[in-house]
Amino acid sequence: MKPLTEAMDISRIRKRIRNWTLFFIGALWFSGLTAVPLEWGTQWLSDFTMGWPGQWHTWAESAAIAIADVGSKYPFLFYGTDWLAFAHIVIGLAFFGVLRDPVRNKWIIEWGLWCCALVLLLAFAWAPVRGIPFFWRCVDASFGVIGAIPLWLVLRDIRSLEQHAERVGI
Repeated sequence: MKPLTEAMDISRIRKRIRNWTLFFIGALWFSGLTAVPLEWGTQWLSDFTMGWPGQWHTWAESAAIAIADVGSKYPFLFYGTDWLAFAHIVIGLAFFGVLRDPVRNKWIIEWGLWCCALVLLLAFAWAPVRGIPFFWRCVDASFGVIGAIPLWLVLRDIRSLEQHAERVGI
């Protein structure tokens, strides 16, 4: 009876890996695609934060005004953010390797975790150079922290699959 239970556990682990990986891909794609409607998105953020305490609304309104100004004078600059969205989609495609063979493609998850760590570095080391306020750096950094959670869960499950393979001699 034990092999059947172990097979069920392996199946459950594989399903968890699949679900968390698909969640991560979807979140990465959604995050990237928000870079396309910049004018609408920053105006929405400004409207949404109206009445918030501190600098939230001031920052969001300033960003919306700046984006609208650039859009009216130099709309071609937004092509750069279109490529940012494209990059998110392409990076997400790399994670399909994990869906195909999690153990063999464990490196993709490890690479993703390093990328999440580097988000924090960029947010806290480089953003001040661009005049990004501290509270918004924390928002940016949260993408690295939140992104690392499903990747860490997937890595943990891949390690379980590796241990199982070692036990059965695969």
